[in-house]
Amino acid sequence: MKYFSLNDKNHKVSFETAVLNGLGPNKGLYFPEEIKKLPKQFFQQISSLTPTEIATQAIGQFVEGEIPPAELAGIIENTLDFDFPVKPVEEQVGVLELFHGPTLAFKDVGAKFMAGTLGYFIKKGNIPGVTVLVATSGDTGGAVARGFLKVEGIEVVILYPKGKVSEIQEKQLTTLGENITALEVDGSFDACQSMVKMAFLDSEIQQHRKLTSANSINVARWLPQMFYYFLAYEQVKNRDQKLAFSVPSGNFGNICAGLLAKEMGLPIDHFVAANNENNVVTRFLQTQKYEPTASVQTISNAMDVGDPSNFIRILELFSNNFEDLKSHLSSFSYTDDQTRGIIKKVYEDTGYLMDPHGAVGYLGLKEFLRKHKDYYGIFLETAHPVKFLETIEDVIGKKIPLPPDIEALKHREKKAVQISDYEDLKNFLLK
Repeated sequence: MKYFSLNDKNHKVSFETAVLNGLGPNKGLYFPEEIKKLPKQFFQQISSLTPTEIATQAIGQFVEGEIPPAELAGIIENTLDFDFPVKPVEEQVGVLELFHGPTLAFKDVGAKFMAGTLGYFIKKGNIPGVTVLVATSGDTGGAVARGFLKVEGIEVVILYPKGKVSEIQEKQLTTLGENITALEVDGSFDACQSMVKMAFLDSEIQQHRKLTSANSINVARWLPQMFYYFLAYEQVKNRDQKLAFSVPSGNFGNICAGLLAKEMGLPIDHFVAANNENNVVTRFLQTQKYEPTASVQTISNAMDVGDPSNFIRILELFSNNFEDLKSHLSSFSYTDDQTRGIIKKVYEDTGYLMDPHGAVGYLGLKEFLRKHKDYYGIFLETAHPVKFLETIEDVIGKKIPLPPDIEALKHREKKAVQISDYEDLKNFLLK
């Protein structure tokens, strides 16, 4: 499988090179040259397969010839070593819980898979070592830090916006030490992401370090997110209804992976991109005008992205055909007040407690189902509510018991390097 840059389709590389480079030389995201349909027999027999077998078949075409089958199965088995349950919330609504991993967030899957693949490429001996440079608006940082912790030959540098992540999210990325360094940026997530992209194009830094990224711009972080949808489908496949997924969307890597799975033949009928007030895609689907803006801070902070990188991949999936895209993807956006209100209502009505991101996903799903009553809908709960402790406790008026790992984390010392601009980042990387 070859991957081409979305900014230059003549620039083609292997999966390994795409992972190691992160971005194309012209800031282009890598995209697979071909997407093959999976055989119908696979979907008919999916309930007889283990999660590792399902995921291995799903991603096999994208790494074929570069990671031996036994190595790939080992990486995937380590990646999927926790549960991905679909639970009923209401008669026509289920929730896919993606927070049962080590950092209680959906990004554990992509981070663990990428750490495994990058570790394999380093073990092959083609490269002496890599610096993983990543920007986070919340959960990516903790997942990458934990996924890459103590992986030989890899140093991790994480940029995060000061005062714009939750206390627990911050502790997850600033307290590990070892090969993990956190840079606290006096600015927004978009500023962090812009600095990362600038570093990849800086020849002086590239001569000093081999950089790659662990944001969902990297194919090894983006592609394994398709696993969620295959594993969820296996749990609900016997329902005699159309199937819709509502995905809380920030940088749009997760929902893009779901749309890729649909393109491969997974029987999902519709997707909903649920946005907070950072709603550039919601507005695009209304007006056909893509107008990035500065991000605004919300209580669903992992979605505070004003220019989502992965949306260009979604456009490529649909060959930039707006009407085709709109027939498969809806998008709605919600305020913090609406998010708080629905967390409280669903908790009081059903006993199910959502985090702010899952709540936005629930709102989007319900809005879609109001006009599409023949669907069964699943929204994604992408993080455990305890990661947003102060917000959730204030909304429901109750204390939430903390998992032991999180309780211990609260007492660990934060260690972060303060930076203000790109020159500060460059100086750090050149040290």
